[in-house]
Amino acid sequence: MVSCAALGACVLRLVGLVVAIGLADSLNPSTIGPALYLAAGDHGRGRVARFTLAVFGVYLAGGVAIVLGPGQLMVSAFPHPQREASNILELVVGAAMLIVAGVLWRRRRWLLERKPPGTAPQGRSSAILGATITALELPTAFPYFAAIAAIAAADISTTREIVLLVAFNACFVAPLVAIVLVLALAGDSALAAICRARDRLYAHWPAVLALFASLIGVLVVTVGVVGLLHHHQPS
Repeated sequence: MVSCAALGACVLRLVGLVVAIGLADSLNPSTIGPALYLAAGDHGRGRVARFTLAVFGVYLAGGVAIVLGPGQLMVSAFPHPQREASNILELVVGAAMLIVAGVLWRRRRWLLERKPPGTAPQGRSSAILGATITALELPTAFPYFAAIAAIAAADISTTREIVLLVAFNACFVAPLVAIVLVLALAGDSALAAICRARDRLYAHWPAVLALFASLIGVLVVTVGVVGLLHHHQPS
């Protein structure tokens, strides 16, 4: 059985990993871009709030489905202790993120000719837009998969797994919540700044994605390597 101290250390490590990946992944042009567009329109605060709730709900539901289903099957395929399997999965996903970062950086000029999804949401419900973008992003959400892999491989209860997924998604939508708060506190005076932020994001979004994909990749690979070295230290 896992001791209370070991379980506590495992949970703390997971919290740190999940929060770090969630915050890094939150700077995603595919969600921030549409949110900035919605913020600059009529009833911006309400539209961004509904968009944010849809993104949070769909991403959380997808994560729960993966952790409780394919995630457990994936972990059981490794003939290693669970925490070691988690470290191996972190290495794999981290390496994938570094490859994605390299591809994004090499193709950044070509990608600049293509706007991030959802950047022209006229006539669409903000909630439907958020749900659609999130559902389309989920199959290629490598940072989320890194967090899910670590959570699924950990020897913790289902309740703790779901709490960690909620924490990840709270971090993921933090910039969207910040936009809502800015609109609530500053109102129309914030619109000019929001429009400038939107234009800068559209002008540099491939480089932004490449930067944060590389940061997430390095973070996840480092956590995996440190974990494997810890497991193989002589007792």
